[in-house]
Amino acid sequence: MSAVGIPRALLYYNYYPAWKKFFEELGEEVVLSDKTNKKILDSGIKVAVDETCLPVKLFYGHVDNLKNKNIDYLFIPRIVSVEKKRYLCPKFLGLPNMVQNLMNDLPPIIDFKIDLSKKNKNFFFDLYKLGKKFNNNPIKIFGAYKKAMKALSDYQKALLRGYTPMEYMEDKNGLQHCSPLEHKSNSNLKIAVLGHSYNLNDSFISMDIYSKLREMGVEILTSEMLPQSAYLKGIKDLRKDIFWTFGKEIMGSAYYLLKNNIIDGVILVVSFGCGPDSLVGELIERRYKRDEKIPLLFLTLDEHTGEAGVLTRLEAFIDMLWFRKKSA
Repeated sequence: MSAVGIPRALLYYNYYPAWKKFFEELGEEVVLSDKTNKKILDSGIKVAVDETCLPVKLFYGHVDNLKNKNIDYLFIPRIVSVEKKRYLCPKFLGLPNMVQNLMNDLPPIIDFKIDLSKKNKNFFFDLYKLGKKFNNNPIKIFGAYKKAMKALSDYQKALLRGYTPMEYMEDKNGLQHCSPLEHKSNSNLKIAVLGHSYNLNDSFISMDIYSKLREMGVEILTSEMLPQSAYLKGIKDLRKDIFWTFGKEIMGSAYYLLKNNIIDGVILVVSFGCGPDSLVGELIERRYKRDEKIPLLFLTLDEHTGEAGVLTRLEAFIDMLWFRKKSA
């Protein structure tokens, strides 16, 4: 049995249940990096160039954390596209190379390419090559893939029912089998928290924004809790298509919520230095200012963001929403 290390950063929050199931079905042990802390962030900042965005700096820190966990392989997929005619940020395409060039004494990297922008046949060929590292039986490899897709489907359905990624993945008492209503507040103030999953669900860099809002009596809605049909309706009137997968989901969710008026406010969380975020965030902010129907709070995160400042802005925003709702 080999130990495969997976950094607890970036697309971990989108695909970890599938990755974990795939490797475990092939008889391998999956080892995660520790939860983000200041030491992990500082180690990532140390090796990154100044222009690197916060999520990638954090990824480097998690890779460094895994080096001391006696792993045999480091899983860093080269993710180009996860759907036809749309792509991810270039940082995902070059991630394996950046890690190899910036960091020393690493175990062998599993550089698995995922590109679903055109045909799937290359994906399955690459998947078979990946599986052969651990098992030569093609039936076993295909079976592991099918179970991984089932795990991913179950995970995505749980998010649609109102769970956050960490509630689903870290629960030890069967939370995923309970009613999501038990984990929503009885408040009549509902706020959408939009942004990349790796920014929102890392409680260290997000300053645990979900918990803070719930302590204020707020019901939370994220883009992960909306069906695909919702955010597609949100962007259907755009003159040009959004070719970033996650940018499309964030913008589509923001526009859909604005059109349907089912929330009291929106908090848009972006990371400093992110190119797609700067464009998508600007378009969302302009639309909300123009319509003047739903208040928007724009939060930018970087390694210097202080928790006290974030909390002050959240409290002021929530107070304003309560005042606005009571005055309506």
